[in-house]
Amino acid sequence: MWPSYFLFNKIIKTEDEDVSDGELSGMVEPYACEQPLPRSHFVEVPHINQQDSWDCGLACVLMVFRTVGIDNCDIQTLAQLSGTTSIWTVDLAFLLQTFSISFCYYTVTVGANPSYSGEKFYKEQLPNDLERVNNLFQKALEGGMNIQRRSISREEICFSILSGKYIAIVLVDQYKLSRSRLDDVFVSDFCGSNSGYTGHYVVICGYDTTTDEFEIRDPACSRKNERISSTCLEEARKSFGTDEDLLLISLKKSGKQNRPAIQQ
Repeated sequence: MWPSYFLFNKIIKTEDEDVSDGELSGMVEPYACEQPLPRSHFVEVPHINQQDSWDCGLACVLMVFRTVGIDNCDIQTLAQLSGTTSIWTVDLAFLLQTFSISFCYYTVTVGANPSYSGEKFYKEQLPNDLERVNNLFQKALEGGMNIQRRSISREEICFSILSGKYIAIVLVDQYKLSRSRLDDVFVSDFCGSNSGYTGHYVVICGYDTTTDEFEIRDPACSRKNERISSTCLEEARKSFGTDEDLLLISLKKSGKQNRPAIQQ
């Protein structure tokens, strides 16, 4: 656990309140500011279970939508909009953008990493995903999506959550995150008894400096409220295969949040 004087001398700057919705979209990242942070903060995020082994990311996006007041969407709609059952973080980023959610996308790799081809989790889909995912990244960059090619630090995550302005969707190794509670977790087809990397998305919605624990919503878990140590989260989100992907999401509502038409 970090010393309290270190934590509470740290502060975070939120987005400029005078920025228009169009300028704000996708432009979220932590900075230093002038206000002290509380010892703990927790956002009420409705828990939504995934429906299959591949749609944990969609369930997380839906949890974000419910939190900011978007109720005219379901997981089937998100699946149709994605158009794939091989969900990458960039797919989730485009869903957030489609519904005018402000966010910043942190990753250490822009594009699909071919070095993951030896991982069992990626082996079957990666050859088919390389071109699609790389094209999505190109489209995102050309369209001005706020993508930061770096790892967001544990400190930045803590300060962002404590500010009360953000929650996050993070890619983790499911095995490392849930090995202490495997009997209560939806174990995907990729995982089983294998301890190899298994990609999984969870929502970070709270942090307590006293216990140095994050509160998460895990779409694969039957329990609605989960607490994990920051050490456990760091190990799970920095596992080989995650690219340290994290979507830092602003809770500020946009006036443009409408359900888009789905192309048939």
